[in-house]
Amino acid sequence: MKMTKRLGVILAALVMVIGVGSFADSNAANQITIKLAHPNVPQHPMGEGYELFKKDLEQRSGGLFKVDIYDSSKYGNFDAVVQGLQMNMLQMGSDATNNLSVFNPQMMFLDMPFIVPSYQASDLITDGPIGTRLAESLGKNGIQGLGYIEIGFRQIFSSRPIRTLEDAKGLKIRATHSKAHIEILKSLGMNPTPVAWGEVYTALQQKTVDAIDIDLNLAWFNKFPEITKYVTLTKSFYSPHLVMISKKFFETLSKDQQQWVRESFAVMQKFQRDKIRNNEAMIMAKIKETGGEIIELSPAERQRWIDATAKVAPTFAKDVPPELIEEMKKTVAGK
Repeated sequence: MKMTKRLGVILAALVMVIGVGSFADSNAANQITIKLAHPNVPQHPMGEGYELFKKDLEQRSGGLFKVDIYDSSKYGNFDAVVQGLQMNMLQMGSDATNNLSVFNPQMMFLDMPFIVPSYQASDLITDGPIGTRLAESLGKNGIQGLGYIEIGFRQIFSSRPIRTLEDAKGLKIRATHSKAHIEILKSLGMNPTPVAWGEVYTALQQKTVDAIDIDLNLAWFNKFPEITKYVTLTKSFYSPHLVMISKKFFETLSKDQQQWVRESFAVMQKFQRDKIRNNEAMIMAKIKETGGEIIELSPAERQRWIDATAKVAPTFAKDVPPELIEEMKKTVAGK
């Protein structure tokens, strides 16, 4: 009797091992690979966030999903990422919302100056009806938006102190190719100079430009404080990234698989936003420790900057209509 029981236990254990092995083999045979591309360095909160997404989704799916990450623009520039998503050669990627204005001009909605006053306000806009509607508008282009993650608020990193509008006059500052960004800088009296992202550090080092307006995290992880002593906290506008997934790919997934992707993204989104926001105090403290200066505009001076850029949004009324601007303002005000 004892021998029979013992054999029963051994057989049950063998069945479990075979079952687990079969499940693992089945997952391996049916494994779904997600190629994911983003432009940031691995140590930036965005890079860390995507590593968390990879870990969470692979665990959540029991190994069914495998995520391969192409950081630091290794997959290519914005055009390469978008084409990869459309063709399902790339399954996921992210980029600045203003780059997506080639598909929907209203994706420049957050390039309008001084509309978003805080991170809490940015969440209301991007996670609410406005952000959802604009992300969904990309569906006809073969792209599905999962949601928004953070770059942050633009601040000025410069080789000379910028304390007033008068100090900003004539400042040769790196600009993106965004027309709205260029107009903001011009309205503040600066001299915007487009410089490719990969050439920014050298341009600042060689004094091709004297400044860049960029968020604290990107500046820190790309070592710009090494060559720009002054940081003026302007918060001129807020920059997010839209996390995108290939529509062709997403539609091949089961409902459960789609839900796993969404849940893992939600975990990553919260971590990434928290890290961006919590890092800022640390970054400013480190800049001060290494001899840099953090300049805060007085309320009256900041209002002068807001007034100076007041004509920018109306210039882009065709792309970002006044009713969208008004909807954003009401959203921020909680109306």
